[in-house]
Formats: sequence, C-alpha cells, structure tokens
Amino acid sequence: MATLLLIIIYIAFIGLGIPDSLFGAAWPAIYHEFNLPLSAANYVTLLISGGTIVSSLISAWVINHFGTGKVTAFSTGLTATALLGFSMSSSIWWLCLFAIPLGLGAGAIDTALNNYVALHYQASQMSFLHCFYGIGVSLSPYLMAHALAQNNAWRNGYRMAFYLQLGITILLIVTLPLWQKVHAKHEYTAGKSTTLSFKSIIKVPGVQWVWIIFLGTCAIEFTCGIWGATFLVNTREMVASSAAQIVTLYYLGIMIGRLVSGIVASRVTSWHIIFGGQLILLLGIGMLLLPLSVVLAGTGLFLIGFGNSTVFPNLIFLTPQILA
Repeated sequence: MATLLLIIIYIAFIGLGIPDSLFGAAWPAIYHEFNLPLSAANYVTLLISGGTIVSSLISAWVINHFGTGKVTAFSTGLTATALLGFSMSSSIWWLCLFAIPLGLGAGAIDTALNNYVALHYQASQMSFLHCFYGIGVSLSPYLMAHALAQNNAWRNGYRMAFYLQLGITILLIVTLPLWQKVHAKHEYTAGKSTTLSFKSIIKVPGVQWVWIIFLGTCAIEFTCGIWGATFLVNTREMVASSAAQIVTLYYLGIMIGRLVSGIVASRVTSWHIIFGGQLILLLGIGMLLLPLSVVLAGTGLFLIGFGNSTVFPNLIFLTPQILA
C-alpha cells in the first residue's frame, strides 16, 4: 500500500513540474504577440514566486488541518485552473492574474509532498520524486515547441498542459482514501510534533547557510527555465520553437541528474552528491557562456540542469536532520 501511495506521489510531482517550464518556453512568442518589452516577464514570474512563497509559509498550518492528500489534490486542481486561464489570456494583465493561483498551488504541492517523503521514505526515493518532477518539466517545453511550430500558437501549449494537469487532479481526488490507510497515524503525529515556528528555525545552527544554498540553486534553476529560450533566440538567432526544443535538454538534465542521484544515494552521502553536482554545474555554465555552437550551448544547458538538480532533493532530505 505504501508503494502504491508513493507512485501516486510521483505522479503528483509530474503535475508540479508541468507548469514550471511552460512560461519560459512560450515567452519569446508571448512578448512579440503582446508587443511587450522583454523584461515584462518579470511581472508574471514575480507573482508566481510570491504565491509560492506565501503558500510555503502557511503550508504547515494547512497540512496539519487538512492533510497532505487533500492539500495536494486541491493545489493540483488550482494549478490546472491557472493553466486554463493562461491559455485564454489576451494580455499581460490576465497572465499576471492567473500567475497568482499558479504560484499558490505549486508552493503547496511542493512543500506538502517534500515534507511527506522526507518523513516517511528514504533518500533515494526523495531523488526519484524529483526525477518525476523532471519528467513534468521536460514534457512541457516539448509540448510548447510543438505548439509554437504551428504559427506560434503558444495558447495550445498551455491547453495541452491543462488537460494533463486535469487528469492528474482527477487521479489525486479518486485516490484520496489511500492517504488515510497509509501512514495516517504517523503523519498526524509527526506533523504535530515536528512543526517549528519561524523564530525557532532561525536559531538552528547552520540553517542560514542551507537557506543560502537553496537561494542559489533555485536562482539558477529559475534563470535557466525562464530565460533559457529567450537567450537562445536573442544570442543564437534561433526561432522560438527551436529554442523551446533546445531548452528541453536542460530539463532532461534535471530529470537524469535526479535519477542518477537516486541510484547512487544508497552508496554516496547526500553532501557528496551535492558537491559532485556543483562541479558539473560549473562546467555547464562555462559551455553556455562561451560563444560556441548551438549544439554545445544545448550541452551546456543539459549539464547545468544535471549538476544543479542534485542540490534540491538532497537538501530537502537532509532538512529533518538539520533541524533535529
């Protein structure tokens, strides 16, 4: 039963990844259609990030009151609604409006499932969890590239992502009783006893350094995801659909990196996996910034995704130990 629940959690994490790579892949087409400055993407991304931060800060209270399963199902449905809204948007202001529920839903899913897996499963399963996130973020730019190849129809890309997210939402609703059968008592006890206040967390030795590492890895992931396609269009003179396809390599790097991390987690410590990933990350950044061919730029994006991907799941798994 616990294995079946873990599969459901993995599928939910595919749903978490689906929206994350769409906007960056679609932006070269969006800002041309809406006649916007390149920097206007910041309005949307700031609202998504703000919603994620807000939902993450209140997630402990919400999870304790409603349970991980219900929070995950509702939040996935919220992101599906936001994707449908994006597909019907006719201006930057509509995109900004639907960015709010997208961020709120994503933050709740991320926090709820990471917390649950960190408490009830092993380090390898945490990395595999984020590998499934990699499947979601790899699939989205592929779908968007297909849509953009049809007269830059970026709305169709969002529409296809909505149908996938809707299917995952229905699956999560149908399987809600499974959460009550697996780890129900343990989840309730652990959730009540291990919830720390913000002031208490600040006082934990070394936690500030962990925050800095999280900020760095998320900044790299965010920058490549949002601006990768635009960078290729403006510096390598690629069309939007081709740039979206190349960015898919970045997300494949994330998926494969986390798969490898999960495989070696039983033999290598989480900190060693993180440090090894940073070396690969630096190599990828160098390849991307040098004036090399499109193929090597794509390889650089792949290595950035591969190297940076090891940080987040391993630090999440280490969180209970750091706060102990």
